[in-house]
Amino acid sequence: MIRPLPLFIGLRYTRARRRDGFVSFISASSMLGIAIGVMALITVLSVMNGFEKELRERILGMVSHATVNAYDGELNDWSGLVDTLQARPEVLGAAPFISGEAMLTRGGEVTGVLLRGVDPALEGRVSEITEQLIAGNINELRSGTYQIVIGSRLAQRLGVGVGDPLNVVTPEARVTAAGILPRLRRFEVAGIFEVDMAQYDSSVALIHLDDAQRLLRLRDGITGVRLEFADLMEAPRLVRDIALSLPGQYLVSDWTMQHQNFFRAVAMEKTVMFIILLLIVGVAAFNIVSTLVMAVQDKQSDIAILRTLGATPRTIMAIFIIQGSVLGVVGTLIGTAGGVALALNVETIVPAIEQLFNADFISGDVYYINDLPSDLRLHDVWRITLAAFGLSLLATLYPAWRASRIAPAEALRHE
Repeated sequence: MIRPLPLFIGLRYTRARRRDGFVSFISASSMLGIAIGVMALITVLSVMNGFEKELRERILGMVSHATVNAYDGELNDWSGLVDTLQARPEVLGAAPFISGEAMLTRGGEVTGVLLRGVDPALEGRVSEITEQLIAGNINELRSGTYQIVIGSRLAQRLGVGVGDPLNVVTPEARVTAAGILPRLRRFEVAGIFEVDMAQYDSSVALIHLDDAQRLLRLRDGITGVRLEFADLMEAPRLVRDIALSLPGQYLVSDWTMQHQNFFRAVAMEKTVMFIILLLIVGVAAFNIVSTLVMAVQDKQSDIAILRTLGATPRTIMAIFIIQGSVLGVVGTLIGTAGGVALALNVETIVPAIEQLFNADFISGDVYYINDLPSDLRLHDVWRITLAAFGLSLLATLYPAWRASRIAPAEALRHE
């Protein structure tokens, strides 16, 4: 088989048994460092992707893709608006809601909550709350019955279950013979939901839309309309279209605006983590410089003989670029294979380690979630692989250039 001369000699130098064992050690450490760096980078980015995806799904299971609110804080004659929004082809669901703050009391326990009035018949179109119920039924929220659905952590704090009573206290004051008192109403727990996020499990309570109107004295008004789109990533564009097409003045926002700072922080963390871990790959890749510098020093007589036989400086440079690139390619491939395997199985490996050491690495009391998710994305694998190979190739240029500048007569003088 006829192969190009630089490729033939470069591969032979890679396979050859070196007289200096230290050179071989540095080559192996460079290859191992690249492999570990690539594997860590793929695994960490996959975990961060999984973390972002899990949070987005859980947050959007409680909030909507978009909301339409009135400028004055209260929407009247809103049924026509709901029908108009529901008729749009890109809108999968539209549901009215009322939002307000309140306190829940039970015995000596008092806690603040975000009180949300919903229509049980329409709520399933814009949220996944019905799928998150662990007890009870959201359809028990009937007008005038004063039923309430609360989060699991909130139920534990108040010590209540389905069928137990609790008091809802709103900041709307009422004047009585005894003075000005806050409005208080006794509710019965109709259901308990759990989304595994303390932000919602401990601070959100749902009641019927009509009960919320009575409790907050909104008459027939609502806070706004929640929307569900076919593609949540298209929400910013669709919100702009809806805002321009609606008659009258409305405040229209999407989930990226409501949680903009949070998801921007996650994206920044991913970028910073990518750069930090890429430095590990860079350090390992530039160990190739040391390997090739010593290899060039060891092969000076070979370089001189090749030059006298007619090899050009470009040929000599290509030989050592190929030799160093082989180290980078092998290390990158090993790291990629290990990273993909680890990322695909991290959800199994971490619980096994936790069980082995009887430890809880991801506590739901500290973090938003209580497990370690992973979302392996092909474009991340390609980006990391190409970056590692690019750094490895860059590390070969200087030693290869030095090899091409060796003068044959000077190299053979001491032979």
